[in-house]
Amino acid sequence: MNYNFFTKKQSGTPQNQPIPGRDSEMIKGLSSGYMFDGGIWSMLRRCLLIGTAKSTYYAGKQELTDDFVSVLQNAIAQNPTRVAEEIVYASDGRSINNSAPILALVLLSMGETKAAKQAFQEIFPTVIRTGSHFYEWLSYTKSLRGFGKVVREAGKTWLSREDVKGLAYQLLKYQQRQGFTHRDALRLFHVKPPTEEHRQLFEWVVKGWSELPSEIPTPVLTQIWWYEWLKRNPEQTHRAISQGHLTHEMAAPVGKMDKAAWQLLFAEMPIGAMLRNLGSLTELGVLRTDERNNLKRIEDTLNSKERLRKGRIHPIDVLKALKTYSSGGKTGRSQKTWQPVPRIVDILEKALEMSFDVVEPTKKVFMHAVDVSGSMSWGVVNSVGLSCCEIATAMALVTAKAEENYAIRGFSTEFCDLGITAKDSFSSALKKASNQNFGGTDASVAYDWMIKNKFKADVICFWTDSESWAGNKHPSQALAQYRQKVNPNVKAVYITLAPYQLTLVDPQDPLSWDMGGFDPGIPRIIQMLANGDI
Repeated sequence: MNYNFFTKKQSGTPQNQPIPGRDSEMIKGLSSGYMFDGGIWSMLRRCLLIGTAKSTYYAGKQELTDDFVSVLQNAIAQNPTRVAEEIVYASDGRSINNSAPILALVLLSMGETKAAKQAFQEIFPTVIRTGSHFYEWLSYTKSLRGFGKVVREAGKTWLSREDVKGLAYQLLKYQQRQGFTHRDALRLFHVKPPTEEHRQLFEWVVKGWSELPSEIPTPVLTQIWWYEWLKRNPEQTHRAISQGHLTHEMAAPVGKMDKAAWQLLFAEMPIGAMLRNLGSLTELGVLRTDERNNLKRIEDTLNSKERLRKGRIHPIDVLKALKTYSSGGKTGRSQKTWQPVPRIVDILEKALEMSFDVVEPTKKVFMHAVDVSGSMSWGVVNSVGLSCCEIATAMALVTAKAEENYAIRGFSTEFCDLGITAKDSFSSALKKASNQNFGGTDASVAYDWMIKNKFKADVICFWTDSESWAGNKHPSQALAQYRQKVNPNVKAVYITLAPYQLTLVDPQDPLSWDMGGFDPGIPRIIQMLANGDI
């Protein structure tokens, strides 16, 4: 027994203290560790992509959202145009859902400058694409600011759009949400119909049809006519669906739904609805191993990059569907149970990989360090029980699958082999990572292990919530040691998977990058960084 541990020169600063001389650049995290300040723009992007309506391990949703709003208000005061660009970026299929961009849109409309209000008006139709989005925007607007001039103008424009057929589809599909109906909206915004077709549509919204017209009044009201016909003839559900091209939201409330009705819906089902209803379709028998044509349609739809992108299908949507469907209804909110069809599980596995954006292998050597500490066990998508660790593992695996030379390991206070390779399915990889999901957080152990084992990586990717607190030196100090002893040109990428305003990236390090959220484009960006393309 001796005191070498005390007398020998320390190689770094404990993570529960700021690095000497860098105090002004660092902030104390929620875990009591000190990290670098990520700045408001990194924080804004993370909040938009991840959302703050779900508590994390270290903070409740109210605290997170208070911080989100504060950052938003600060960013809007500084540069409303850039805020608008960030909102559009997140809303275009990159955020987990559209709720955080919609909340940000409302805050943008509350900006004090003319530029903020102009930016709000310009991006409004890009962000508010569906009737569901419209209702959510109305709800947030009513609670936070009320219906002033700029809001009324946006609402009027949305409800009097030139595409009357598309508007009719939205008004029929989403007749009420969030305590609002479209009748409320028309009255609230005093919308005057710009065309005769608008007038007929608005008349149906406000008054309904006490008597069904003998003929369809105008082609743009075709679905509405068949919906009204089905209300009066519910036993004719099959005919209404096939001839009126009704969706589930239109037919189910007024028709008599059976297996044949679902088969008709399935024939024209959009990709998002298909992904959400795989369990129900299987439970009903529409999807079975011997229903080859139906399985072929599932494959053609879900295994198409073009359709995934056009439908703004986020990888997390696919991951939720994979976990829910594979469980046979044991996870999620569905009260139905089913026997999963193996081919559909395979299709979902492939769809998850395809939903991320990757390029050809770079031939570089990658080390993927997945945070498997206790804080990463917290749920991000509560209805299905997806944890940060599971999402991090999926993102690391898809990045590894795009390459040839890689290793995937997990860190907490040790750096362990997770036993994951590119040949793993996403389902098996998630199980392997979750089985070791506990302990404190020390990102520096990854560098220590690579120094000890002389592992020469070209790129090191950390998939983490960035709350590193348990080590005797900061990750940036450990990285400096790795560069001195193993590879001076190694690039470090930290993908932060929680909406915090902190980062493990030293702002003075030109070979380290911080990325935020579950952006589908991250794997491709990492490959471009590896190649020196950006």
